[in-house]
Amino acid sequence: MAFSGMGSSGGRMGRGRWSSAPLAEMNVVPLVDVVLVLLIIFMVTASVMEFGLNVDVPQVKQVRDTAEEHPVVTMTRDGTTYLNDTKVNINLIGKEVRRRFKDQDTVYVKGDKELTWGDFAQVISALDEAKLKQKVVTKPENRTK
Repeated sequence: MAFSGMGSSGGRMGRGRWSSAPLAEMNVVPLVDVVLVLLIIFMVTASVMEFGLNVDVPQVKQVRDTAEEHPVVTMTRDGTTYLNDTKVNINLIGKEVRRRFKDQDTVYVKGDKELTWGDFAQVISALDEAKLKQKVVTKPENRTK
């Protein structure tokens, strides 16, 4: 037989005895404890990051107006089209955006919810023809829990 039951002292090794032979097993209990703690920390922080935190920021008296003016096309219920606050012809809307907002290539489009899809599609098509990107402005619903 290739293996013998003899210890380093030449005697027989019993079950309850200590031997001078090194243990070949690694103690994984501390590793498992650390991994479980990290898993719990990750689960808690992931849920906070997903929903965000509600923070009330302080109010100050001095307010600096840093908002840039962006091109916003607004369509009323009856189909009247405005570029920011100026009434504009739908056929000239691309040229007017390029003239008034030289550095902008994105237009925000908002329309009344009662507006027909055909009128909305005409404005989107006119802006696309002028090689302008469109972003549709919507309002989130009030969700109550």
